[in-house]
Amino acid sequence: MRNDIVVLIGKQFFKKTFYNKGLFVLLSLFLIVLSYVTINGWNAFEQHDHIVEHHQEKERQSWEDNPDKHPHRMAHFGSFVFRLQHPLSIFDSGIESYTGNAIFLEAHKQHTANFSEASLSTGLVRFGDLNTAMLLQLILPLIIFFIGYSSVTSEKENGTLKIIYIQGASIKEVLFGKTIGLFLISALFFIPALIALWSISFLETHTTNSSIILRSVLISVCYLLFFFILCCITVIISAKSKNSNNALLTLLGGWLLLFIIIPKTAQVVGNLMYPNLSKIEFRSVIENEVLKQGDSHNPNDSHFNKLRDSVLQAHKVNDVKDLPFNYGGFLMSKGEEQTAKIYNNEHKKLIKTYKKQNSITNSLVLISPYLAIKNLSMGLSGTDFSTYTNFLLQTEQHRYMQSQYMNELQMKFISNKAKGSEGKVHVVKKEYWKSIPKFRYEYIPLSKTINNQLLTMVSLSIWLLVVLLIMTKFSNRFNII
Repeated sequence: MRNDIVVLIGKQFFKKTFYNKGLFVLLSLFLIVLSYVTINGWNAFEQHDHIVEHHQEKERQSWEDNPDKHPHRMAHFGSFVFRLQHPLSIFDSGIESYTGNAIFLEAHKQHTANFSEASLSTGLVRFGDLNTAMLLQLILPLIIFFIGYSSVTSEKENGTLKIIYIQGASIKEVLFGKTIGLFLISALFFIPALIALWSISFLETHTTNSSIILRSVLISVCYLLFFFILCCITVIISAKSKNSNNALLTLLGGWLLLFIIIPKTAQVVGNLMYPNLSKIEFRSVIENEVLKQGDSHNPNDSHFNKLRDSVLQAHKVNDVKDLPFNYGGFLMSKGEEQTAKIYNNEHKKLIKTYKKQNSITNSLVLISPYLAIKNLSMGLSGTDFSTYTNFLLQTEQHRYMQSQYMNELQMKFISNKAKGSEGKVHVVKKEYWKSIPKFRYEYIPLSKTINNQLLTMVSLSIWLLVVLLIMTKFSNRFNII
């Protein structure tokens, strides 16, 4: 294959398309929408970041300002923690609109994340959040198909493809030339989007633990591969079709099938195959398990009565008042350990169910490049399901640590002879509230994200190899008339 011929054909296609007035109108509209979603996304991120920092500081101040109090009362007073969005959520908001942003942490109870954008907005947000990634994943492929559907068929219909072939250019060179030309035209659309991505990367580098530069590099490479694959597919379909109308209908049908029908159907099938518990059912399962294994708040519970007897026997005393530590704090500590174990087990089952639902969609990345780039984009932007479950895990770890610290304070400072949680002799000084570490959300490591997205990366590579194989090994089977 002669590179100079390929470049010449690519230049010819680029110039022919570039001077089309319709392209300028389409490009202008795309850039206007791109500018709007980028600025709007940036403002929304900055506002969310400011609100989270403000409320987290206010919540911490409220926690530290509590007066001298019984530790168990303080444990139930609880605290709120808030989820920081990844800076690249400006580029791809992923599932951010549908997941909660705040969780209330208290002893013996695990609350769910609340205050998602979808729950506070109209039903329109459920159709999808308009962002830069959505323009690149759904709209730009459609534009590429419209620009390139007649790239080869027009040459057939005009009879110029036969002339090009007679003059010495092979079909392989024509296909690669048209692909390069179409890719350069599509670059007019996606390069501004990647510039917006990199502007986010350079201006939001102060965000710790985000690996934003490396993530942006990987996102850029993945989208370049995605658009090159689409350009190859467009040219191949155009070359195989008898006329431009057939090529356009085939490409539009493929877009509808691979970008809309298959992803939506996969979600429905996943939900039907692996139904998950509702919020009420999930809470009911946990409460039933707690009742089966023992309730630390019930003074007559048989399980914890046995625990009390074993503790008394171990310390060779007859009454909990004679123990060298506060038995109530010890009891709450064991109860917290038990409820946390039950919750974590049930929560793991629920997350496993969600992963099974998502596995239907994830397995289809091999037949849909759209699903591959969508999963990669969300994962690298820190807005996928794994990132959200990572936040839930961190909050539960912080809640458990906070509750057990309060139980330790009760064991150490509250007398066994105390009959309640009221009065100055039954409290701990408020200085101890400051000893609880602040909640610091850690973004999911980039290495773990890459490991989670290995299949999608492989699928894009397979798609690239397949289209290149078709264009190099089977191009001689394409008709020139």
